[in-house]
Amino acid sequence: MERILFGDNQFFAVNHLSDEKSRAQAVRFKDDSAIIKVLDTAIDCDINTFMCTTHDRIANICDHIRRNPNQYANFQIYPCMPYAHKYANAVTELGIMGTLKEYMPSSNLLGTLAKGGLAVFKKDFISIMEILVDTEMKMFKGVRTDVIFIQNVITDLILGLGMYDFFRAFSDYVKKKYNAEAGFITMNLPMLHQALEKVGVENPIICASINKVGFRMTGGVELYERTLREKQMRVIAMQVFAAGAIPPKEALEYVCNLPHISSILFGASSRSHIEQNRDLINQYWKKDEAVLV
Repeated sequence: MERILFGDNQFFAVNHLSDEKSRAQAVRFKDDSAIIKVLDTAIDCDINTFMCTTHDRIANICDHIRRNPNQYANFQIYPCMPYAHKYANAVTELGIMGTLKEYMPSSNLLGTLAKGGLAVFKKDFISIMEILVDTEMKMFKGVRTDVIFIQNVITDLILGLGMYDFFRAFSDYVKKKYNAEAGFITMNLPMLHQALEKVGVENPIICASINKVGFRMTGGVELYERTLREKQMRVIAMQVFAAGAIPPKEALEYVCNLPHISSILFGASSRSHIEQNRDLINQYWKKDEAVLV
């Protein structure tokens, strides 16, 4: 994984600090061209991995990438799924059958529906997971996706239910079907690592909130720091600024010096902020990169 990953919150009006900023971002990025312009700026700043939800509009971004293969030859996307709002909105607008026709893999719709129906009947969550992954991955066909993530809402739900085999099944499926590694987003890194160890997911890729004030870090800073010191994993640190509570220099100096941090994820909408964060990360990064592949 690359040292710096670019996020998508700013594109879809997600701002943990200000509703006013969220509304302003929604207006600014109402056209796909505005998103593409910022992504191109990130690429120009040597950031070549985009970690994003499977929002419907990402399909348009993937179309643009496929139309311009030379321009995006070194670019990749890390999909984070599922995007629950998409399905809820679709059911409202299209109904259940309309939603199935809209989002299920089109190559074998009848077989997929039969598989899904049987899965629901048997409460076979593994089969449901496979169908959802295939559904979400449709938009990324032809786009490099080396890591595929489960969103924290699902990850932490599975943790709470104790259905740890689901994590191993997801890891095995994306490796077999998409030649990708599994990633897991969570608000409880220590508990998730313990669960993944139990089902044999070794040296996992975990994306979690990592910051010095404990923002969205279940268990607290001390437990996270101890887990990072003692356990083997590849961690993507997100929400490093704690929704604006920590100044960039202080936030990034702290995170960059923690063990087993492989990447730092941030979102930005201007060249100056992208460059500032990039330069601070590169300044404070102290790790042996050979260990973090």
